[in-house]
Amino acid sequence: MTTNRVRTPLLLALSAAAVAGAALTGGGATAAAAPATAGRAGLVWGDCAPAVRPLPGQECATLSVPLDYAHPHGEQIGLAVSRLPSARPEARRGALMVIPGGPGSSGVQRLAQKGAALAKETAGAYDLVAFDPRGIGGSAKAACGLDEGDRWMVTLRSWPGADGAIDENVARAKRIAEACGRNGGAMLRGLTTANQVRDLERLRQALGERRLSAWSVSYGTYVAAAYAEKYPHRTDRWVLDSSNDPDPKRVARGWLEGMARGAEDRLPDFAAWAAHPDRADEGLRLAERPEDVRGVLMELAARLDREPHATVLPGAPGEPVKAGPPLTGTMLLQAFQLALYSDGSFPSFAALVTEARDPEGRPVLPRELAGAMPDDAAAVTVGVICNDVDWPASVPAYERAVAKDRERFPLTAGMPANITPCSFWKGGAVEKPVRITDRGPSNILMIQNLRDPSTPYAKGLRMRAALGERARLVSVDHGGHGVYLGNGNACGDAAVTRFLTEGVRPSGDVLCR
Repeated sequence: MTTNRVRTPLLLALSAAAVAGAALTGGGATAAAAPATAGRAGLVWGDCAPAVRPLPGQECATLSVPLDYAHPHGEQIGLAVSRLPSARPEARRGALMVIPGGPGSSGVQRLAQKGAALAKETAGAYDLVAFDPRGIGGSAKAACGLDEGDRWMVTLRSWPGADGAIDENVARAKRIAEACGRNGGAMLRGLTTANQVRDLERLRQALGERRLSAWSVSYGTYVAAAYAEKYPHRTDRWVLDSSNDPDPKRVARGWLEGMARGAEDRLPDFAAWAAHPDRADEGLRLAERPEDVRGVLMELAARLDREPHATVLPGAPGEPVKAGPPLTGTMLLQAFQLALYSDGSFPSFAALVTEARDPEGRPVLPRELAGAMPDDAAAVTVGVICNDVDWPASVPAYERAVAKDRERFPLTAGMPANITPCSFWKGGAVEKPVRITDRGPSNILMIQNLRDPSTPYAKGLRMRAALGERARLVSVDHGGHGVYLGNGNACGDAAVTRFLTEGVRPSGDVLCR
């Protein structure tokens, strides 16, 4: 394990391209089943519903919070909460919040997925706690009543036409915004980062903890940074994993735009893998030289836009094969963007490309593209980014931005610069976005991959610059989205674990090679 100092983050931030990223994710499940024991501050803990797939010992409860914090004694809604109690009470330091990404991810399910590894790393120092943000999973549900065709990832994300036209995107953005305005009500307008921060503070109070520690990921880092800004002295050991630019004028919009730069940053990793001689033995080699992989992808995308390829849907072993929607160039590029999140996704994407290049092939669609997103997940994904900040409304400006982005970043074909429902959002931003500053305790550890397709390193540096002396940054020479307990980098994992268990951060920013 080695570390090397990196240049001053502020200088890196000022010299970097203005890019950032955000992921569209969804899912969730009913969290609480039969309640059993009461917590020390009123939460009633019991068994989790089977759909959560809980870990041994994982418990669930419901937290009541105001629908509208301007009326704290008005209508209340329930949030699904889960915890994995420390197995060593004598070593317990406090509670560690697991804050998921999104917007639209389930904290309860993330705890079920990562809790065992996190508990092992922290050796009983914490009760591990998470909740489903309002609108999703086991919490009170949001809804926009969107048509199924508007809830596919390749339609909810505004991919331009094959020729770069955005007419269909404009019409769909208006349609989604109108449906959300018509059907969403107060629940939809309450989907904001500011309310997630307030809900987190309510949970701290309900847990009876004087301070919280946290491990936040992706969009969750913005939630965590906003909490640390609003409640600085309620934070203990605060980890931001894969951060975005917190610029209050461009939150969400800037994150989306950053996906173009992120794909370019990450491409060399995939290209080196896909051109390696070992891939030939696996039937997955796409080119003999890494520099030729881009051309293979772009040529195939163009052909699929002219002649979409039949697909099959992923299924369980033994299930009959089912036909899927035709594979277009847009879907191929979206599948590529998803594959860049993890090296483990490279083989399945290479298989998709290999089959799609064969006229007789039967490419299997990634699960994320094989069906429509649930309406609640779509509502949260759109609602948070549109409620958090005002977006420009000029259609001609988007047309120019898309044309420029397509030329600079062909791998994402103008999607990150395209129009969204936020341009037609009823009421605009709910409240003024938070500005992240360097005021507060110096108790934040950031960790960031150098080649992240969703939250590019350049924009992580903007978060680092905003936090100033409050933070230290561990940069990891690795690709993919999510670092801690995610990519096997021992140096990065050790830095976070030591901070959470011993409170020790590097004396300065470091690079893990």
